[in-house]
Amino acid sequence: MYARWAAGDMGADDQWGDVTAEPRGLDYTEVSAGGVPAMWLSPHGAAPGRAIVALHGGGFVGGSLYTHRKMYGHLAKAAGVPVLLATYRLAPEFRWPAQIEDAVTAYRWAAARTETVALAGDSSGGGLAVQVALREPGAAALLLLSPWIDIDPEQTATSYEENAATDLVFTRPMVRELIRQYLPDGTSGLAPEVNAFHADLSGLPPVYVQCGSDESGRGDSERLAKLTGARLDVFDGQLHTFQMAAGRAPVAGEAIGRLAAWVRPKLGL
Repeated sequence: MYARWAAGDMGADDQWGDVTAEPRGLDYTEVSAGGVPAMWLSPHGAAPGRAIVALHGGGFVGGSLYTHRKMYGHLAKAAGVPVLLATYRLAPEFRWPAQIEDAVTAYRWAAARTETVALAGDSSGGGLAVQVALREPGAAALLLLSPWIDIDPEQTATSYEENAATDLVFTRPMVRELIRQYLPDGTSGLAPEVNAFHADLSGLPPVYVQCGSDESGRGDSERLAKLTGARLDVFDGQLHTFQMAAGRAPVAGEAIGRLAAWVRPKLGL
């Protein structure tokens, strides 16, 4: 699927969300979050004054409100708070910093309307969530699902070799192609405003990271946890953003449950 995105097939993610079961007891409301397309995922009986702003993954070239609404709907229901799922302009038509600009805009829009806000993101959306937290102090927490942080084309994490036999999608060439489409010519993948591993992370809020033991990008999760002291849960035998199987695979439901239980106290619940 990601390989087709990297080749420019933007319709390849149309059925991505089919792997997630439809959560019940939620209302979906599309909104313009300061001009950024977004969707409120509101569980019935949600706690007032709290919210999670979520940024979907897709390698910066794919994903949408519709591919990820069900997964983050499960999180909203488990946590008992609304989730504002935001999308952003996609590469290669729009390159960095368009994605971060849209993510910051959506976060500010939600924060202006909500007493306490946490940030969440999966894959490239996880990396965006970290960049938003660096720019906008005040988030209560960061929930990161297989976050893609390292935009260095060299991709030095040893997990690419360690999991080459289990993760056949996120190869080094694949990730380098996504980076090529994301970054404008002349923009360094080592710049702090691009790559959070080269930024000062000391001001981040509490962080919880989940990843699969068998994914090639596991190294990003482990490195972020080491740098920040984040809680890190590595799920044995799982691949990139396995939480997308929420409602169908017990391990995905367990992961969502852990995220919800961890973030509720951070939101004052």
